Amino acid sequence: MSVDIVFEDARWEEVGFEALAEAASRAVLSHLGVDPDAEIAFLACDDTRIAELNAEFRAKGQATNVLSWPSDERAAETAGAHPDAPRPDFPDAPLELGDIAIAYDTCAREAVDQSKDFSTHVTHLLVHGTLHLLGYDHIDEKDATLMEGLEVEILGKMGISNPYLR
Repeated sequence: MSVDIVFEDARWEEVGFEALAEAASRAVLSHLGVDPDAEIAFLACDDTRIAELNAEFRAKGQATNVLSWPSDERAAETAGAHPDAPRPDFPDAPLELGDIAIAYDTCAREAVDQSKDFSTHVTHLLVHGTLHLLGYDHIDEKDATLMEGLEVEILGKMGISNPYLR
């Protein structure tokens, strides 16, 4: 697993973001049987930066917790189906999955509002973002059910309880 992180907000370094990102992405790849030598780039930023990205790429001018940009379109053709496993573009080339941006302020606020441990909440969001890179989504109800089920299974293997239960 190759994790490249750009820290735009030093608070992320203080909470051990690199270890969280590696653990979450490695857990997803392992669970789905994806090449463990895959590459993911992370931007650990604040609400101001993620709001700019959200406006630029999704035409939504407010902050959000996490954004993902897959390197290729990987969505399944049928709602509720698993996407095909990604493959490198060339033999012996690394499998580049894409980029994930995550906002400290929103994550911290959500953790407090939902009475969740910050690191646990961030791990969930990183699992969620990594699944997006692999072609999973939650726009359609069947896709959302599949994606949330995978999140719960992966987090469970990491010793984290179901984040959708309150």
